[in-house]
Amino acid sequence: VLAPRRGWVFPGLDQRLAAAPALVSAAPPARPYAAAAKTAKKGSQKTKQEETKKKQVTRRWPLMSKPVDDVYLMWYYKRPSYDVEKAVGMLKKFQELDFTHPKQYVYINVFLDMALQKKKKVDPFASTVLLPYRFTDETNKVLVFTENEQEAEIARENGAAVVGGLELIKWILEDEIQVDFYVAVPAIMPKLIPLRNKLRRKYPSTKRNSLGHDIPKMLQLFREGLEYVVEDEHIIKTRIARV
Repeated sequence: VLAPRRGWVFPGLDQRLAAAPALVSAAPPARPYAAAAKTAKKGSQKTKQEETKKKQVTRRWPLMSKPVDDVYLMWYYKRPSYDVEKAVGMLKKFQELDFTHPKQYVYINVFLDMALQKKKKVDPFASTVLLPYRFTDETNKVLVFTENEQEAEIARENGAAVVGGLELIKWILEDEIQVDFYVAVPAIMPKLIPLRNKLRRKYPSTKRNSLGHDIPKMLQLFREGLEYVVEDEHIIKTRIARV
């Protein structure tokens, strides 16, 4: 019950509370055990630590592998694992049962072993892969750095969004040009050093297959390829197909 004043709910309560201090005027009772408790604390540290250790050791029953029927508590059993073919078949079946869109994406989580023989681990990285079966019509915008007119014409014929040389550096630094990937031929690389800090991991390099002489091959990889990034030091989370 909510009320503006407590006296409205219980008449006479204010007078009783006002008279209460007069009743509680006696001295508090002595505590002869207080001193003993203080001295006991010094010698009881080990016993407390032993008690906490005993409490931490909690025995858990091992998880059972397979339930007896189709109604069970999930945390009593191990999580089932399936082969890729069976898992894909289950996804298709679930899609038919819950009436979702058949062209929804299929995502995958890949857990990598980043440990080496020594103590150091492999640093997280990003890369691009060209899948054997494309599942989307989207293409990435790719810029090609070259000062050779023949190479520039080849780049345009193979779908490059932007083609050019040194004149593009100023526009990129001022964010006038923004694309998904950057590729280059080796001859122009010494002139692109001002873009290293700006582009960072998108800076053309042989490790990422974005530096070379085969312009059509590089354009196909970065226009149609799937980029993946290692997250949380060892996990790749990306889409790989449609249901």
